[in-house]
Amino acid sequence: MSLFELTWQYLTTAASWTGSGGLLDRLAEQLLLTVTALLMGLLVGLPVALWLGHIGRGGFLAINISNIGRAVPTFALLAVLVTADWPGPAQLGPYGRAGLATLIALALFALPPLVTTTYTAIREVPDDVLEAADGMGMSGVQRFWRVELPLALPLMMSGVRLALVQVWATATIAALVAGPGVGAIIVSGFARNHYSEGIGAALVVAAVALVLEVAAAGAQKLVEPTRERRVPAKVRAVVGDSL
Repeated sequence: MSLFELTWQYLTTAASWTGSGGLLDRLAEQLLLTVTALLMGLLVGLPVALWLGHIGRGGFLAINISNIGRAVPTFALLAVLVTADWPGPAQLGPYGRAGLATLIALALFALPPLVTTTYTAIREVPDDVLEAADGMGMSGVQRFWRVELPLALPLMMSGVRLALVQVWATATIAALVAGPGVGAIIVSGFARNHYSEGIGAALVVAAVALVLEVAAAGAQKLVEPTRERRVPAKVRAVVGDSL
């Protein structure tokens, strides 16, 4: 049988998906890694980027520091974290061996798109909209929550969307330190010369990445039409087409 036929057979066999260590189990493990790492990135990156965008200072430094992460291979960072005294290769519940190291590496990988798009989104709120909010007597906090954040949300969502797909695809590296996820099947398949398993699992990762991309794009479109309605009516009346 050809490699294509073997791969198709692997993907269409129920035993490949069920049972301990099957594709469904590994998909659940990788999804847990992805969501947790993304949430960690959001908790760290969003407050900093939102605050810097609001005050209009320090953005250049923050963006450039976060973008250093683009130049550092995630696997290299993971290797450093695993071999260090902390967090090391310790087991972390459902996140498996070197779970904390993997989560930290993936969360740092998520930071550049989150920080860059969030800061840019806040800074791109039109000046006349901000002036209208100030003219209404809004405090800095009120202006942020009632004007800046609602208008910035669609662009912020694009950063979340990008980070989600990138982290999902990169989470397969957990297998390189004996961690969970679909990467375990890919590594095992190629190591045992069962190329159909490795290729089939890689195709599943790609397919799920596409599904996540479409779902995130749909969520972003849902946000777009409602962003103006979140802004106070008096501000909308003053600035008109600026929104």
